[in-house]
Amino acid sequence: MINYIIRRIAYAIPILIGVNIITFALFFVVNTPDDIARMQLGAKRVTPEAIAKWKQDHGYDKPLLFNASAEGPGKLSDTIFYRKSVKMFAFDFGPADDGRDIAYEIKTRIGPSLAIAVPVFLIGLLVEITFALLIAFFRATYIDFWSVVLCVAMMSISGLFYIISGQYVVSKLWNLVPISGFDFGLDTFKFVILPVMVGVIAGIGSGTRWYRTIFLEEINKDYVRTARAKGLSEIRVLFKHVLKNAMIPILTGVVVVIPLLFLGSLITESFFGIPGLGSYTIDAISSQDFAVVRAMVFIGSVFYIIGLILTDISYTVVDPRVRLE
Repeated sequence: MINYIIRRIAYAIPILIGVNIITFALFFVVNTPDDIARMQLGAKRVTPEAIAKWKQDHGYDKPLLFNASAEGPGKLSDTIFYRKSVKMFAFDFGPADDGRDIAYEIKTRIGPSLAIAVPVFLIGLLVEITFALLIAFFRATYIDFWSVVLCVAMMSISGLFYIISGQYVVSKLWNLVPISGFDFGLDTFKFVILPVMVGVIAGIGSGTRWYRTIFLEEINKDYVRTARAKGLSEIRVLFKHVLKNAMIPILTGVVVVIPLLFLGSLITESFFGIPGLGSYTIDAISSQDFAVVRAMVFIGSVFYIIGLILTDISYTVVDPRVRLE
């Protein structure tokens, strides 16, 4: 087990390097350091002197990948790539292009993101699995048919519809909770309850249909027929046998959501005015802030790799037949 974890961590290093290089290359294909300086200065006509000074103050006055004028290791280290990207492997994100410290922003914004993402993840998972088991229990009936129709309809509706509808009905018409904003302490609940409800409802269609497919596949296997032949009730078969043996594909699907728990929901946080990492990323993309974008992409990659490792380890817990060699 320990050797396996060490190998997976070693495999993660070239993956992170590749993500770092691709992000760096894509960003500077779109914008040059001069373009970044003009956008940050916010003026239509900026003097070359002002651009040169901004680039020098923010570390964009160096060559991108190779500094031919430097000596020795400085040919690689005295570059924009080394100063802006390589240091991230030590989680040194440095300042954003607007001057704010990225690490401080991440620390202050991760709380609001988790306040929404964690309840949406846990409640949504519980609701979707419960509904999927219920539909599987009534398989090949009208309940099963119309439930699938409803799930497909919910999947086909954009998430923006749920957000705008929730804000209009719950906040504007019923005036139950604030339409947007965030506050810490006891008032946090009234600001996050609506985004959480919207997030759970928006994911029910796709999640329920996915888990229903998994459960129906398990129901047709031989061990389920054997359990029924022993006289076990259908409820016990579903919850004790089918659900347990379906945990591996469920865990595999859960991995995709793990980075979102920390990085926040981009659309939800923007529409509800939540000062989390999702809205922080959207603002950085809008302002073409390369420092923030590459930091968030790097952090997302790290969490995704951690999720994959934890998932492989959890396989051995839910299924003793799986062994990590």
